[in-house]
Amino acid sequence: MSLLVVGLSHRSAPVSVLERASLNAGAQLKLLQDTVAAEPAAEAAVLATCNRIELYADVDKFHAGVAELSTLLAQHSGVGLEELTPYLYVHYEDRAVHHLFSVACGLDSMVVGEGQILGQIKDSLARAQDLHTAGRLLNDLFQQALRVGKRAHSETGIDRAGQSLVTFGLEQLSAGADVQQWARGKRALVIGAGSMSSLAAATLARAGVAEIVVANRTFERAERLARILSEGDDTDVLARAVPMDSVPGELTRADVAVSCTGATGLVLTADAVVASVQGRTDAPAVEDAAVADTAVRETAVREAGETPLPGAGSAADENCPLDLSSVSSVPSGFSVMGEAAVAGMDAATLEQHGAWAAGGTAVDRTRETGRSGPEADAELIGALAATATRVGRIPERRRPEPVVEVPRPEPVLFLLDLAMPRDVDAAVHRLAGVRLVDIESLADASADAPMATDVDMVRRIVADEVTAFGAAQRAAHITPTVVALRSMAADVVAGEIARLEGRLPGLDDKHRAEITQTVKRVVDKLLHAPTVRVKQLAAEPGGAGYADALRTLFDLDQETVASVSRAENSTTEKNRGPA
Repeated sequence: MSLLVVGLSHRSAPVSVLERASLNAGAQLKLLQDTVAAEPAAEAAVLATCNRIELYADVDKFHAGVAELSTLLAQHSGVGLEELTPYLYVHYEDRAVHHLFSVACGLDSMVVGEGQILGQIKDSLARAQDLHTAGRLLNDLFQQALRVGKRAHSETGIDRAGQSLVTFGLEQLSAGADVQQWARGKRALVIGAGSMSSLAAATLARAGVAEIVVANRTFERAERLARILSEGDDTDVLARAVPMDSVPGELTRADVAVSCTGATGLVLTADAVVASVQGRTDAPAVEDAAVADTAVRETAVREAGETPLPGAGSAADENCPLDLSSVSSVPSGFSVMGEAAVAGMDAATLEQHGAWAAGGTAVDRTRETGRSGPEADAELIGALAATATRVGRIPERRRPEPVVEVPRPEPVLFLLDLAMPRDVDAAVHRLAGVRLVDIESLADASADAPMATDVDMVRRIVADEVTAFGAAQRAAHITPTVVALRSMAADVVAGEIARLEGRLPGLDDKHRAEITQTVKRVVDKLLHAPTVRVKQLAAEPGGAGYADALRTLFDLDQETVASVSRAENSTTEKNRGPA
């Protein structure tokens, strides 16, 4: 077994990177095709959810496999390899099995214990099977992962350790209040009709919302989901379907909206949300005239991995020890107060604040170059002098003034964005009268979520299942060699019986049958102990070499063994099915 997984998730990468690296259905199919077409990989499967992107493959070379899979992920995600690499993780062989089993049990989910991942693993396997990119190894692995996940949920209380992403998101929207009390009587808009949107709609219906409006690009799917909700025995919710172009109008009536589509662009812009809450709250919809632009700018800077440095006179200047407000109003030249302000300040700080005053991005040149001391200080001071020439003076220090926080009005619209990439403009976080919970805020909230004691039990289940799976795979690896050995022995018996008939033509059928059975029993008894023992040894760690030893000792033809293996794989492909 040479199982390799390369991926990134909410544990290794910021949501902004996950959002940009997300793969739509078409990109996933192309990634699978290109992976099996690559030299190191024989099988491939993609597990892509709202908070992880993982590529599984059976490879013949580890280092070449890591390089190829990383490159393919970068190519198909549209994120450059150099940018993507720091966020990638790699698991190989038993560690890769352990990782997938942990994912299937919900141990690696954003909300520990959630069960939605099992459906996503099942979809991933079905996609690879449809494209014939999953062979014996990945079929066995993913089907076993589904069984392990089901076992964890049935034998432990892992479900109590966390909820589904939908339930957790609704709890965040209700700000700790009882979800059913919070949802009762509200009007809900659900955008999308996929598995996550359907789960959200069903959860809202059970929570007691009065009405659910379903919008989807394919109207028939929206109608089907609305009909299922209306006909449900456990709810009496009023549900109806609308086309996507009705979303702006429906948003003005909705109290809560959940969006989870496969769109590559925004479904709800900040302007659309502002229009939907206009007049529904006494406060202006936008807390600051430039708030939307600020949010967009901050999002862009965060995605670029930079530290934003506010310009002169911005509210964020309170955190700066220099007086930026007077930079543009003071004539050219250094002021006395400016010189006094920077007296005794180290060179690195001078450089940081020089960059700040110039409206650029702070750069720690000492950390960047790895140098320190007088030479580095001279460079920093020189950079500051250049900045001062452009700005016109060295800004003075000032003492931060207390910031008066304006209380936000109670929200009149609650938005839950479960899509990756995001459906709702991040600038909506800054709007008055609106509460937005998205994947990024869910990740922050789940970091402090308590874990149940059942998690330890699930970890033990995963460890046992990994050991069992590895033993089964190692034993299966030697099976074609054992089959080829027994086939060779059967050919020898048949040849000897034919030779005996030539030498004893008068032998009757009864005696011929008895002799044949006797010879077969002798051969079977001679082979029984060695073949049973070699399977046991092969199942142990480090037992992969026993197949080679068996082929060498009995002079088995390699092509014969390979043909047996191909025949078994063909049978597995024919008889495959969901776990």
